Amino acid sequence: MVRFSQIAVFSFAGFLLAGCNLPEKDRPIWENVKIADLATPPRKNLDSGLLKTMNFEVYIIDIPAENIHTLDDIWLMLQTHPLHFSDYQSFRTNLFLAGFGQRRIRNTVADLLYAGRKNIEKVSLILSDGQADEFVITRLDRQTIFYYPSRDTMEGQTVGPGKLVLRIKAEKIPGSRGVCSVNILPVFLPPIRNSIPQLATPAISDEYIFASVGFGLRMSPGDFVFLAPEKYIDNQITVGGLFFRSGLSTKQKPFVRTYLIACNRIID
Repeated sequence: MVRFSQIAVFSFAGFLLAGCNLPEKDRPIWENVKIADLATPPRKNLDSGLLKTMNFEVYIIDIPAENIHTLDDIWLMLQTHPLHFSDYQSFRTNLFLAGFGQRRIRNTVADLLYAGRKNIEKVSLILSDGQADEFVITRLDRQTIFYYPSRDTMEGQTVGPGKLVLRIKAEKIPGSRGVCSVNILPVFLPPIRNSIPQLATPAISDEYIFASVGFGLRMSPGDFVFLAPEKYIDNQITVGGLFFRSGLSTKQKPFVRTYLIACNRIID
């Protein structure tokens, strides 16, 4: 399960120490293949998963909205061609941006994110091979979330009560050591209905997958994905507005929430 802990700035900076090289030239994102279905998979034999695990750390960083232009320098350093979108055009229409980086540019990215940052939180995930886990973006009462399932069509999906989560699924690639296939997707989950822990199971049939905002890639230890809004989203009940809204925001000084998802370790 997800374990939450606040981290100090020096902890995050230590994790992100490395040099800086410019990435290779990107090729058009829309040429990439689509991601797989990220519905929660059936449980596997626990013994088979103990020897094949993948450790990820997610850094949730709130930055002042007035500093969002500093993200432009980060996007210039990151690559897009390793990412495989479900639908690239609708991903952008929902105001999501994502980029891939490697260990050598982490400290440079960290320096830019630290400029005026207010809060840093770390979430650790340990995934068995082929399994998915989530961390909570925000909790919701019953309401309608608006989003673009395609580039030109906006729809409203009524959900709740429950929570909007980011689901991460990782699978080892047969014949490749130290590499895993990772899928990342926003999902709405209803509450667990049974109050008895031993019998509690999520109401899977009631979950809602925002497939148009999903993407996948291959990752090795040291690789990371940065996820942020294309622009500041002000109080919109959209999947992007909920995803990137910071709880620290005030009318005087709003903040934007960003996510750095790092692959730390793969045990084959």
